[in-house]
Amino acid sequence: MSALQNFKRAGHSPTLFAAFLYFAFSCCIWVLNGALAPFISEAYNLTPAQKGLMLSIPIMAGALMRFPLGLLSQYIGRKNATLVEMGLIAVAMLYGYFMVKSYDDLLAMGALLGIAGASFGVALSLGSGWFPPQYKGLAMGLVGAGNIGTAVSVLAAPPLAQAFGWQTVYAISAVAILVPMVVMIIFAKEPPDVDSHASLREHVACLFEKDGWAFSLIYGVTFGGFIGLTTFLPTYYYDQFSVSKVQAGQLTMLAAFMGAVVRVVGGWLSDRWGGVHMLTGVLVVVVISLVLVGLAGSSLALTTLLLIVCFAALGAGNGALFQLVPLRWPAATAVAGSMIGEIGALGGGLVPNLMGLSKQLAGTYLWGFVTFAVLAVVMLFVMRIMQIRWTRTWAEKGGRARRIASADAEPLHYQRA
Repeated sequence: MSALQNFKRAGHSPTLFAAFLYFAFSCCIWVLNGALAPFISEAYNLTPAQKGLMLSIPIMAGALMRFPLGLLSQYIGRKNATLVEMGLIAVAMLYGYFMVKSYDDLLAMGALLGIAGASFGVALSLGSGWFPPQYKGLAMGLVGAGNIGTAVSVLAAPPLAQAFGWQTVYAISAVAILVPMVVMIIFAKEPPDVDSHASLREHVACLFEKDGWAFSLIYGVTFGGFIGLTTFLPTYYYDQFSVSKVQAGQLTMLAAFMGAVVRVVGGWLSDRWGGVHMLTGVLVVVVISLVLVGLAGSSLALTTLLLIVCFAALGAGNGALFQLVPLRWPAATAVAGSMIGEIGALGGGLVPNLMGLSKQLAGTYLWGFVTFAVLAVVMLFVMRIMQIRWTRTWAEKGGRARRIASADAEPLHYQRA
C-alpha cells in the first residue's frame, strides 16, 4: 500500500478537504485590504504611515480573535465554530460594501476583516483531528496550504476592483463565503480528539507554559512574516517599482503561492526529519533573504526571485512548527494552535507598520526588512535553546513524533505529552 493510501486511510479526507477550503476562503478575505491597497491609497491619498496602519489592523484583529474562536470550538465543536465564523464574515463583507465612506470607516472595516483571520487554529485542528501523530504534520500542512487563499486574493481582487470598483469586491466576497459553508455542512465530521472532561485551565494550559510562548514567538516570524509581507507587497511593488495595480497583485501572488504550497512540504518533511531541524534551516534562509530583498530595491526581477525564496522558507517554517504543536498538546490542539496563531500572527501586524515607518522616516524600505530579519535571528537562538528540553521530554531528536514499541512487538504506539 502506498504512503498516500496509508495517509488517507488513517484519517477522514472529506473533513480534511472541508477544513482546507474553509481556511483558503478565510485567508483570501483576510488580506483583501492588502490586495486592494493601491486602489484604496489612491482613493484616500494615504501617507506611507497611514498605509501601514490600514494594512496592519486586519492582521492584528485576526490574531486577537483566534484564541476566543479556538476556545469556543472546544465547547460547541470545531465544525460549529467554523459555521458561526463564516456567517459573521458574510455580515462583515456587507458592512464593507454599504458602509465604508472614509478612512476611519476603512480602519473599522480592517477590524472586521480580522474575523476571517481567526480561522487558523480551528481549521488545522479540525482537518488533522482524525489523523494519528505520525501523520499530523502532513495533515496540518495540507490544511495550512489554505494560505493559498492569500495568493488568490492578490491575484483576483485587483482585476475585479478595476472592473467593478474596489468596494464591490467586498460584496463578491460575501457571496463567495457561502461555498465553504455548504461544503463544511455536508462533508465535515467533528473529530474525536478532544478531552470533553478537561477544565478550562487545562484547555488553556499552553498560556502558562514557556513552550507555548516560544512557539508563538517563532510563529510570529514564520507566519507573521508570511501574512504581513503578503498584505504589504502589493503596496511595495506599486510604490517601489511603479508597476500597475494589477501587476503588483500578480507579482505578490508568485511569492504567496510559493509560501502556501511549500507549507505542505514543510509539514511532510518535519514528520520525517523533525520540526526543530526544519525550523533551524528555515530561519537561516529567512534572515538572509530578507536582508537581500532590502538591498535589491532597484531590481524588480531580483526582488521577486528573493521574495519567492523567502516565502518558500516561511511556508516550510509554518508547516514545521505546526508539526510540533499536536505532539506537545495532543488533547487541546485547537486551543493551543489558536493561542500560538494569535500571538504569532501579531508579528505580521508589525510588518506593514515597520515598512511604512521605514519609508516615511528614512526614505527607504530597507530598514523595515532588516529589522524583521533581526527578529528572525533572535527567534533562531530562542528555539535552539528550548529544543534541548523538548527532545528530552515530548519529542524525539530533531522534533519527530516520539514512538514507544510495546514488549510483544505490537504496532508502535505514540506517546502523548
